[in-house]
Amino acid sequence: MSQLRVAIVGCGYWGQNLLRNFCELEEAEVVTVCDFNLSALARAKRRYPTIEITDSYKDVIDHPHIEAVVLATPVSTHYPLAKEALQAGKHVLVEKPLAQSSSQVLDLIRIAEQGGKILMVDHTFLYTGAVRRMKSLVDSGELGELLYFDSVRISLGLVQEDINVLWDLGPHDISIMDYLCERDPLSVSATAVKHLSTRFENIAYVTVQFDGNLIAHFHLNWLAPVKVRRTLVGGSRKMVVYDDMESSEKVKVYDKGIMQHHDPQRRERMLTAYRNGDMLAPNLEATEALRLMARDFVGSITENRRPLSDGYAGYRVVRVLEAAQQSIEQNGCAISLQHPLTTEQLTAIGSTAA
Repeated sequence: MSQLRVAIVGCGYWGQNLLRNFCELEEAEVVTVCDFNLSALARAKRRYPTIEITDSYKDVIDHPHIEAVVLATPVSTHYPLAKEALQAGKHVLVEKPLAQSSSQVLDLIRIAEQGGKILMVDHTFLYTGAVRRMKSLVDSGELGELLYFDSVRISLGLVQEDINVLWDLGPHDISIMDYLCERDPLSVSATAVKHLSTRFENIAYVTVQFDGNLIAHFHLNWLAPVKVRRTLVGGSRKMVVYDDMESSEKVKVYDKGIMQHHDPQRRERMLTAYRNGDMLAPNLEATEALRLMARDFVGSITENRRPLSDGYAGYRVVRVLEAAQQSIEQNGCAISLQHPLTTEQLTAIGSTAA
């Protein structure tokens, strides 16, 4: 079986993880590592001595044997670097978020569609055993009607130099929400504050409203004394707690809820009853999520199919981030979201542009 020839661009904290996983994939061959930091290149070369290294992105773009480019670079570079790679006929995987605006994402999708190339964003958490089990619970109807999605992602750092806490931590939980709920949000409101000597907010609270009674809330913080990674999903039948900091039993399913019944003696009166059933902690697949994500990228190329976290998933996440940022700049005003473009509409736009 032939291997997909890949270049890793950016070999910092996350780039090293991507490099390791693609090197360990039997279906892929890492040909080149690119970084402006010569120390990072030297570190990669020591660990993988047969890999080519370069500090020139042009070397990657012009390399005749590289079929796919994996970008783990600052967010401000995602759009121009991904666009250049797609226009050069390469498949592209981009670290989250896919770009800085929904218009940039749409442009990348159009270019990928026109060239018949795969565009994918690294929404790693969608590939965890925990989130995939939660997805199966939602799809099977075991949770009942979804009522709320509530997440807390806080810690002491890592403070980023080019984006705020919303664009740094938000894509993780917003992508999980998008994957589990599969519903278009109606509006987004957000507040945030700056405590550090930077131009970026370090604490943010985001609320997403959906049609009906479904609501989502996100608490994001770089300035917390403890590290918390917890998500609650409430359903009309059962509720789920996902705690990523747990070494085991990351997902717990609670057969709990509230039931209300009319009092036949007084029509206007409601009787409230509480259901306290069992708690189940299901077994979860232990394969590293980043490995599954990398394999999905390679498989989508070799099998000519859409990956789970494709460009459209990236678009849906970025449009929520974009609306939240607008709300922050307007002192928390709710920002209405137009319905996102469908796959067919985006394909039509790409065909027209061609």
